[in-house]
Amino acid sequence: MKKSDLAMIILIAAMSVMVAFFGTKAVLGDNTAKVQKVKTIEEINTTVADPDPAIFNSNAINPAVEVQITPRGQ
Repeated sequence: MKKSDLAMIILIAAMSVMVAFFGTKAVLGDNTAKVQKVKTIEEINTTVADPDPAIFNSNAINPAVEVQITPRGQ
């Protein structure tokens, strides 16, 4: 292989890298020019609020309590 062949291969490789770089930049765009907005959340605190009485009824049947059903007359 001659020196001119090697130089031509290096030149073609460098040109194809440059074409690929600018081609992808043209298709995908520049990521540094975009600005993103991010929602933030409130700070978590340790206070616990009382449950809503309409949802948590203190007189309701507790499903965790075992119930024995026996026939009448015994």
